Amino acid sequence: MTNPLLSDWNTPFSLAPFDAISDDDFAPALDEALVAHNAEIDSIAANPEHPSFANTIEAMEAAGEGLDKVLSVFFTIAGADSNPAREALQRDFSPKLAAHFSAISSNKALFRRVAAVWDARGSADLTEEQQRVLMLTHRGFVRAGASLEGQDDARMQAIMGRLAELGTAFTQNLLSDERDWFMPLQEDDLEGLPAFVVDAARAAGAEKNAGGPVVTLSRSLIVPFLQFSPRRDLREAAFNAWAARGANDGETDNRAITAEILALRAERATLLGYDSFADYKLETEMAGTPAAVRDLLMAVWEPAKARAEADAKILTDMMHADGVNGNLAPWDWRYYAEKRRKAEHDLDEAALKPYLQLDRMIEASFACANRLFNLEFKALDVPLYHDDCRAWEVTRNGKHVAVFIGDYFARGSKRSGAWCSAMHSQAKFPQEQTPVVINVCNFAKGDPALLSYDDARTLFHEFGHALHQMLSNVTYDSISGTSVARDFVELPSQLYEHWLEVPEVLAEFATHAETGEAMPQDMLDKVLGAANFDMGFQTVEYVASALVDLAFHEGAAPADTMAKQSEVLEELGMPSAITMRHATPQFAHVFSGDGYSAAYYSYMWSEVMDADAFEAFEEAGSAFDQATAKSLEENILSTGGSVDAEDLYKRFRGRLPGVEALLKGRGLAA
Repeated sequence: MTNPLLSDWNTPFSLAPFDAISDDDFAPALDEALVAHNAEIDSIAANPEHPSFANTIEAMEAAGEGLDKVLSVFFTIAGADSNPAREALQRDFSPKLAAHFSAISSNKALFRRVAAVWDARGSADLTEEQQRVLMLTHRGFVRAGASLEGQDDARMQAIMGRLAELGTAFTQNLLSDERDWFMPLQEDDLEGLPAFVVDAARAAGAEKNAGGPVVTLSRSLIVPFLQFSPRRDLREAAFNAWAARGANDGETDNRAITAEILALRAERATLLGYDSFADYKLETEMAGTPAAVRDLLMAVWEPAKARAEADAKILTDMMHADGVNGNLAPWDWRYYAEKRRKAEHDLDEAALKPYLQLDRMIEASFACANRLFNLEFKALDVPLYHDDCRAWEVTRNGKHVAVFIGDYFARGSKRSGAWCSAMHSQAKFPQEQTPVVINVCNFAKGDPALLSYDDARTLFHEFGHALHQMLSNVTYDSISGTSVARDFVELPSQLYEHWLEVPEVLAEFATHAETGEAMPQDMLDKVLGAANFDMGFQTVEYVASALVDLAFHEGAAPADTMAKQSEVLEELGMPSAITMRHATPQFAHVFSGDGYSAAYYSYMWSEVMDADAFEAFEEAGSAFDQATAKSLEENILSTGGSVDAEDLYKRFRGRLPGVEALLKGRGLAA
């Protein structure tokens, strides 16, 4: 039988034939794809012709198509629909892939060719985009250690292999803890919970075959449980389990893994001649230096902490009025904040949620993309990797633009969080390629599925990433879509969240699940008026995580990461009733891979820009101003990494923004 991963995909839009692929196909397909890619690389490195952009850089861009096909399918399902066989494959693949790519980056003959093209760049007739790809390719080799020799070279390859193993182990440990824990609820434990929480708990219990409702560690279930359950003992038990993910001793404990990862990253930076891993990592980001990151975070920390401490006093008084003595605890905050929101803004999450139907919010995200960029979405009936997934063809003026896949519901086989990935990125070389983009979320299932306001923002956020992929218009895959600086990549996603808060969008799409009626104007006013409610809490839990991440990578690697975490939080004066958004043993952004390591701050760096960028639409008089939307597409969404991020933003706004727009947007300005 022909392995479907190695054959041509004669499917609509070259989508992966998920219905023909089995777990047994992956290992042989990967082995064959690695051999083929190695042969392509060896051919480029041994080419007797004088090194040129075409026979070296473009040849590398064109290589590895078969490997990309295998990996795009495997990592899509490994993250969103894992099982024991796929977890075992991931453990096997990680060091194998790390060794493969390390061998490429340390291939001396290949690097000599890249360096020769780089050295001759002044006399080469290259486009601006080609010059950018050449610079990024050369820089990537240098930063990967291509200039290292002998023992240093071998050590770098060993470090990268071990980091791949550790990142996989961290991810699988966290998934195991999240999947295995649940708390059964008796019928009287459901008292005081809104219907949507009860329905979600019953659905989760059915999935777990628990014989009744349960609370799981899925954010879409545990957060509303912490918001609404009047049972402080149950809130405490659920919160402690949530906080303990990755730190439960035994085989799934991540604490020793985090220490080893940090030590290896520090050694990697030293081998490359950097003072710290943070210096190495931030060199290629907009921020540039750890000092610039710290300045931003501390400028936000102080007003956020002051707001949170003032809020804590109010919530403590509310708790004492309920007859609960002592200090406000982390499992109390969301419960009393929800009661306060209802009292001060007359906004009841249980009353709001029926107006935020998943299907209507998907429609809203599509409608905004249509008004801004003239994109149209038509449902597709194609095989996908899970029954929960849906697909749409994206067109503009009748021309195919992309395929968009949405995988929205939480399940035990899916890692936590929300993300966007591309199975194909847009490219024009070596042939025209349109993107296949996936949004993965973890919303509670229901009939109909109802979202919290935070869930709805997440949906818009991830769709903003998807638009960055769909509207990409560059030549080379390596700089396509979201292949940009880490502290720039969140700009399109965070910017798109603003359209959820446009009154006319909510007025049209926030319709009641039972009556079909539009959200009443007074409720709409309350939703928008409460947009910055509890912003002290939200900002403190995020900035604390970002500052701990920075501290982990700024100096010598800590031998005890939990002790270092405690030290940083103590120095900051972390409010006792607030915890980090991501405590170290569950900080997947930082420890599942290198993506956000020393860079978790980037959401806030991007937010400085997104607050300022949306003001461009406000200044134009409409959230759907066509000239501003065209500028946004031309200068940011279509350009990928073809131009330096700072230059792209200046093209759009004429200048870089200050932190004032962010503080104003979060309601934290003095």
